[in-house]
Amino acid sequence: MAEKRDPYEVLGVSKSASADEIKSAYRKLARKYHPDLNKEPGAEEKFKEVQEAYDILSDADKKAKYDQFGYAAFDPQAGFGGNGGFGDFGDIDLGDIFGSFFGGGSRRSRQSNGPVRGADTLKRVKISFMDAINGKNIDLDLNLDENCPHCNGTGADSPSDIDTCPDCRGTGTVRSVQQTIFGQMQSQRTCPRCNGTGKIIKNRCHVCNGRGYTTTKKTIEVKIPAGIASGQQICVHGKGERGSNGGPNGDLYIEVIVEDSKIFTREGNNIHVTKTISYLEAILGATVDVETVYGTVSVDIPSGTQPDTVLKLRGKGVKDLRSSAMGDEFLHLKIEIPTSITKDERAHLEKLAELSDVKNAKKGKETIFDKIKRSIK
Repeated sequence: MAEKRDPYEVLGVSKSASADEIKSAYRKLARKYHPDLNKEPGAEEKFKEVQEAYDILSDADKKAKYDQFGYAAFDPQAGFGGNGGFGDFGDIDLGDIFGSFFGGGSRRSRQSNGPVRGADTLKRVKISFMDAINGKNIDLDLNLDENCPHCNGTGADSPSDIDTCPDCRGTGTVRSVQQTIFGQMQSQRTCPRCNGTGKIIKNRCHVCNGRGYTTTKKTIEVKIPAGIASGQQICVHGKGERGSNGGPNGDLYIEVIVEDSKIFTREGNNIHVTKTISYLEAILGATVDVETVYGTVSVDIPSGTQPDTVLKLRGKGVKDLRSSAMGDEFLHLKIEIPTSITKDERAHLEKLAELSDVKNAKKGKETIFDKIKRSIK
């Protein structure tokens, strides 16, 4: 079995990191490796590794145990503590290790009756290539759970209908004592009567039927910034899943999928376009019209242009999302050589070939005239 990585290393934080820094690192990595968002091989295993690391470092008790004993703190066969073996187990809470034997659950399953933030949600939208270049405001239809306007999220028909739970006395948890082979052991679990809220509702709200929230259809306007690339996300704060016990809603992440263009291709902030010119335009030079993402521009083609020449049009690319810098457009030139010509055209071309510089031909390098003659034989 592979050795587990240090949870601090997994999340990329130091041992002195604050709870907020640990949570921020976890959320970033969880989104990166979530199986629904990342289909690369190994992403699911990395996601599980990130989850396990956060489970340890987000719990002050587990974090302290790991800092002192490493992963052995969570192995009932490790035999660490007071006098070795099972000893007196020092400050270890046996309920965390043996809770599943007695139905008490571990600390991971405990619920707090305090406010809990709602989960983040993900929605994908598809936009055109040009909308990604120029930016666009879009309307997004959502089903949002919001605090009931009558009970303000309590679920009670009136404030007088809320009583403190008599079983847990408002704490949301109840304790029980079990007799084990190690003696009496105290465990803690979510109060089954109030489901961890610490409150009992005598009369449910007549508007939301005691749920504390109502579901409404809303249309929100989302600004797609100019220069966004396919796969990038926009965060809309407070439009995710609803919080519980008065906690705030999660955030909505909108992943943008950009459709391909029939004319352009994009590489970072640069745009690539291909244009075909005639062999005469390549030989003599010309001014041609070229499509850019901002409209048509005139471009001078120098005389003697070779096949597959690439010209740069500065500032005709994509606006950088983080600055005012602009990418470039790269014009890839293809030269169209006719498959047949008239006798007069052949005579003029042969004369032109004789008058041209043939140094490259003497060196064994094919010239454009060679290509023309070869293509029309």
